[in-house]
Amino acid sequence: MSIVDTPERRQLRELTRAFVTREVLPHLADWERAGEVPRELHATAAKIGLLGIGFPESVGGSGGDLLDSIVVTEEIIRSGGSSGLIAALFTHGIALPHMVAAAGGQSGGLLRGRLGGGQLRGDDDLLDRYVRPTLAGTMIGALAITEPDGGSDVAAIRTTARRDGDHYVVNGSKTYITSGVRADFVTTAVCTDFPGSGELSLLVIDKGTPGFTVGRRLEKLGWHCSDTAELSFVDVRVPVTNRIGEENTGFLAIMQHFAAERLSLATQAYATAQRCVELATRWCRDRATFGRPLASRQLIRHRLAEMHTRAEAARAYVHEVAARVAVGEPVVTEVAMAKNVAVAACDQVVDQALQLHGGFGYLRDAEVERHYRDARILGIGGGTTEIMNEIIAKGMGL
Repeated sequence: MSIVDTPERRQLRELTRAFVTREVLPHLADWERAGEVPRELHATAAKIGLLGIGFPESVGGSGGDLLDSIVVTEEIIRSGGSSGLIAALFTHGIALPHMVAAAGGQSGGLLRGRLGGGQLRGDDDLLDRYVRPTLAGTMIGALAITEPDGGSDVAAIRTTARRDGDHYVVNGSKTYITSGVRADFVTTAVCTDFPGSGELSLLVIDKGTPGFTVGRRLEKLGWHCSDTAELSFVDVRVPVTNRIGEENTGFLAIMQHFAAERLSLATQAYATAQRCVELATRWCRDRATFGRPLASRQLIRHRLAEMHTRAEAARAYVHEVAARVAVGEPVVTEVAMAKNVAVAACDQVVDQALQLHGGFGYLRDAEVERHYRDARILGIGGGTTEIMNEIIAKGMGL
């Protein structure tokens, strides 16, 4: 039996598929045109328990671990949703874990230590103000790390936070921030020493704080239903109580939670490939040329077989690595390999799937066209393919 094919996870798949069929598919095209998903969708997903998957019940989550989160991500796409929808609806998956971890909780199966009696160590203030409302679907959070001139170099962050009594004064800018337009708060990486020193902290900054400006909505190649923004901070006063964990521990916190983000992107990649195999197979069975179905031709059958093989092989490897992460194994190199393997499979499969659809595949009415656009970000987000290769090379001792 597959590690994600248990009776409980089969029920989770059924719940996810029903949610997508009822709440997403009738509206997804409209959300793509609008450039965002409605806030009400967060509340609906929270009500049935999907929004809190991977977060402990003690902080308002639904329980479960990293593998349960993978099941939900996979099934949303396999049911006709999109990776853009996942980015918009589950942004809290990268905005909240640092707060939960700092309070002594467990998030996404990444932290092995469980607390007796369901109690959390430390200050519950951030949990009450941000984590619980977000998991209830009444708030939206975002994570702000990337800067205009920083890219993947987290240690080079130049947004500064200068201590002034019981506040920090924040100055700088962020870009490519997922859910940045709709977010009520932003978990923000700041430099608490001189710019570029690598001495980082995480601050939770509320929308509406004087000096905090949400800039223009960024128009993108794909992920059209996921809003993306630039953020600006000019002398923004943030209470010290909004700091996550101890000062200058932000870099380690960010690195620790990259594994979950990268595995989520890997899951989106192989699931998109699987969905595109299904779409292409259906199309080739139904589409006839020169009096015969496309699927009756050996060339087409072999191409579909190769696509299916790539998608299933990527899925198997991502699941293996995720299972090791979920029990606390230090598999940084393997996570990087899993992301690259899944992204490579996705790139190949979506390209072939659109080709098999012919002219129809180039139209906005075709689901495969959306997957083709959305897939391109997966090799960039959460650390580029090149950064993953550098991590792999270091793991090889090079």
